[in-house]
Amino acid sequence: MASSLPPEEESGRFENIVHANTSISHPYSAHHHQQHGLRHSTSSGSTATANGTHHHTNNPEKELRRDPALDITLPYRTLSAGANMDEYQTEVPGGEIPGPIEPPEIARVATAASRSRTNRPQPPESERRYKLVAFEPNDPENPKNWSKAMKWYCTLVVSITCFVVAFASSVITADIIGVEKSFGVSEEVVLLSVSLFVIGFGVGPLVFAPLSEIYGRRIVYATTLLVAVVFIIPCAVSKNIGTLLVCRFIDGIAFSAPMTLVGGTLADLWKNEERGVPMATFSAAPFIGPAIGPLVGGYLSDAKGWRWLYWIQLILAGAVWFMITFTVPETYAPTILKKRAAKLRKSTGEPDHVTEQELDTRPLTERLRIFLFRPLQLLFGELIVFLLSLYMSVLYGLLYMFFVAYPIIYQKGKGYSAGKTGLMFIPVAVGVLLSAACSPFVNKHYLTLVHKYNGKPPAETRLIPMMLSCWFIPIGLFIFAWTSYTDLSWAGPAMGGFPVGFGFIFLYNSANNYLVDSYQHQAASALAAKTCIRSFWGAGVVLFTSQMYDRLGDQWASSLLAFISLACCAIPFLFWIYGARIRKHSKYAYGGDDEEEVDNSKTNAGSSSDTDPEKGRLPCANAPAPTLQQPVSD
Repeated sequence: MASSLPPEEESGRFENIVHANTSISHPYSAHHHQQHGLRHSTSSGSTATANGTHHHTNNPEKELRRDPALDITLPYRTLSAGANMDEYQTEVPGGEIPGPIEPPEIARVATAASRSRTNRPQPPESERRYKLVAFEPNDPENPKNWSKAMKWYCTLVVSITCFVVAFASSVITADIIGVEKSFGVSEEVVLLSVSLFVIGFGVGPLVFAPLSEIYGRRIVYATTLLVAVVFIIPCAVSKNIGTLLVCRFIDGIAFSAPMTLVGGTLADLWKNEERGVPMATFSAAPFIGPAIGPLVGGYLSDAKGWRWLYWIQLILAGAVWFMITFTVPETYAPTILKKRAAKLRKSTGEPDHVTEQELDTRPLTERLRIFLFRPLQLLFGELIVFLLSLYMSVLYGLLYMFFVAYPIIYQKGKGYSAGKTGLMFIPVAVGVLLSAACSPFVNKHYLTLVHKYNGKPPAETRLIPMMLSCWFIPIGLFIFAWTSYTDLSWAGPAMGGFPVGFGFIFLYNSANNYLVDSYQHQAASALAAKTCIRSFWGAGVVLFTSQMYDRLGDQWASSLLAFISLACCAIPFLFWIYGARIRKHSKYAYGGDDEEEVDNSKTNAGSSSDTDPEKGRLPCANAPAPTLQQPVSD
């Protein structure tokens, strides 16, 4: 894997991606690096550039520069400020990038091992640099270089996994009455099996996201899905409601991992320009699953009883666990390269073959702060994050309200069976599929805006699909509300689900992309905040939907939801008008090109911050155009 170029030429060739100065932790005693001044901490509010110049800023955590090569699936939150993310994104002849200068004891061991192995002259120990292991051109171990067939297989497997998880969240709503009769409890207590599962969706990502950045995706997929499969069994054979509720909560936490990691897996596999269709495939899965769950569950519970609603989960979850564990390789570049570096150290005896994960991991306290507290800071301190999270919570709650509202309208109102009621969810699924089919066209439109703005479209251009599609939700709900009379046709409420399903994907994708463009390297924390609050709201609304319909009546209860969603339509228009101003005065968000130009002028004067503590690298002049759609998971 060693480069064929002399060290001096190789260093010059990749000078633009030579490692920036920052703190180091490495198996060979980190304090030696600090003693020799090789890197400098950025925790005090100053930041370091690649040429060693330090600049200061009043708020070192604000996004001052647009990163056109942003990929939020990289470990920005795990690695320190100056970590060279090009190691994971650039294919380098020889498979190595010059890193920081090694401390004397490591340089001494590496020089002796290299001289013994090659019998060639070595550079002076004081000038010896770490070798950051990277992918080579057309590297077969780089997931982006895998065959189309292999990439599509992995995409389908993880998308089906996402579908199964969403299916498991809703399938049990088909026979709430059966559980009530078996355990002699109220409807609200049985609905806790749905609420606790959804709460697990909000709690799990706070744990599994950092674990995947450290250990890779495959091990997290395999272990969490196995736990989920195991704990479905007690649900199916439970003798009391307590066992059922506890195991459903554990299943919710375990099942949240695939939902968290699927978007990152797609980013590992597909290049930016290839992601359109795979992203459309993935985007539909989380919404089709809840729509198909009551359909399958209705007929299955009518025929076999409520316990088979868990056995079907066990069969499907067991199948996807087997496929993802034994047929899908590791796709996370940092993990692949870390294993390669370990093999190189073992085969050559040279300890200087390393990756950023071995050099630049943040201190544990800082990682805990970023993963656990930063989402709360963004949620309650940033208007953009708060209002978009509120809007997505309303939509998520609406989705789970449907699982209670449809049985009220069709089973109680029209006397339908659970299976026949499940058929009424088909228009929702059709709407989701149609919107997923339109997603590539939305990305093409965004590409025209990229060209229009010379590669720097404002973040607010991401809101265009949201401003157009937000109206579908209240339209569908008003149709659902005022066609739900018992003496009217079944088709009215069912058709009301079509525009609701059609609007979901556009709204979710637009919100996610706007958060990514606004918060860039803080986006993962912003999305975590949205997911957490959304899950808690979705869990809560399930418990009071039945009472709301009893007190307000079928028509006005659904109309209340329609009016709430109608009020939320103002949110994208608010940010379309005031978003740039809000971002400019935000503590964390990227404020726009004017801020970037001001920062550039200050940098030239030697008085400003050049990097963000969670940024990881300086923007390159020849960086690619902005990503059409960031592969984030919901």
